[in-house]
Amino acid sequence: MDKITIVGAGRVGESTAHNLAKAELCRHISLIDIKEGMPQGTALDIQESAPIFGFDTKLSGHNELGAMSGSDLIIITAGVPRKPGMSRSDVLDVNVPVITAIIDEAVRSAPQAMILVVTNPVDVLTYVAWKRSGWQRHRVFGLSGVLDSTRMASFVAIETGFSVKDISAMVLGGHGDTMVPLPRYTCVNGIPISHFLEEKTLARIVERTRQGGAEILALRKTSSAYDAPAAAVATMVDAIQHGRRRVLPSVAILDGEYGQRGICMGVPAILGSNGMEQVIELALNPDESAQFVRSAEHVRADLARLKLD
Repeated sequence: MDKITIVGAGRVGESTAHNLAKAELCRHISLIDIKEGMPQGTALDIQESAPIFGFDTKLSGHNELGAMSGSDLIIITAGVPRKPGMSRSDVLDVNVPVITAIIDEAVRSAPQAMILVVTNPVDVLTYVAWKRSGWQRHRVFGLSGVLDSTRMASFVAIETGFSVKDISAMVLGGHGDTMVPLPRYTCVNGIPISHFLEEKTLARIVERTRQGGAEILALRKTSSAYDAPAAAVATMVDAIQHGRRRVLPSVAILDGEYGQRGICMGVPAILGSNGMEQVIELALNPDESAQFVRSAEHVRADLARLKLD
C-alpha cells in the first residue's frame, strides 16, 4: 500500500498512525480530523520521531475528508467515544452520520480503497459502511476480534504466568457484552488452556474479556482504551500489506456463515492483500452456538433501529 488514511486523529487514531509509521506499513499516512490544527500537529509530532525510530513513512494532517483521495486503505476511528457507564450501542445514533459522511467521500475520492472500521459500535457501523459503499464484502471489515482475543490472551498470561508468546485465544461475536470468548479454541503452544486452568478460573477470564474495554474506561474515567486497539489495527494492516493470509478474528459481513446473513460479526477470517479474503467457520458446540446467536440478536436489534433496508 502506498497511502493509508486515518479518519479521526484522537488517541486511537494517533496511536494507530504511530504504529503504522514505525512499522513502515505504507509510504504516506494521511490523518484527518475536524478539529483545526489537531491532525496537523499530530502528524508533525509523529514525523519528528522518525529519526529515533528510523522510519521513512511521511505523515500529513488535514481537516477535509477529500484528503483521503487515492488511499489504498481507510481506517475509521472518528466518532464519539463512550463514557463510563455507557455501552457501545449508546453511541450508535451519534456515530452513524459520522460514518456515512466518511463513506460517501471514500466512494468519491478513493473508489479502489479498502475500509477498516474501528469506531463503535463496530459491528453495526461496519455493516453501515458496507451498505453505504455498495462495495464487495472483502473490502469492508472491522476491528474487534483481534483486540478481544488479545485481551483474553493477556488475562490467560496473567493467570498462568506463561509467556504471551505461546498463548493464542479466540473470541467471536459482537464487540460488546455479548461477545463469545472460546476457551475451547484457546491454547498454550498448542495445549488446550483447560489443561492448565480450572473451569472457575476460565469463567472469570471469559467475563473479564467481555468487560475488557469497560474496565479500562472505568479506571481512566476520561479516556477509553487506545494502545491495545491501535496495536490490533496494526496487526491487521500488516497482514494485508504483506499478503500474509493470516487467520485473524475480524468483523466481517456474513453471507450464510455460522447460519447468519445480512449482519456483521466477529469471526475468524483470512486477511491478505485483498482484504478479508475468507471467513473461517469453526465447529461450535451447542452452548457456543447459542451464545453466538444471542450475540447476533443483539447486533440485529441495533441494526433494526437504523432501518437500513
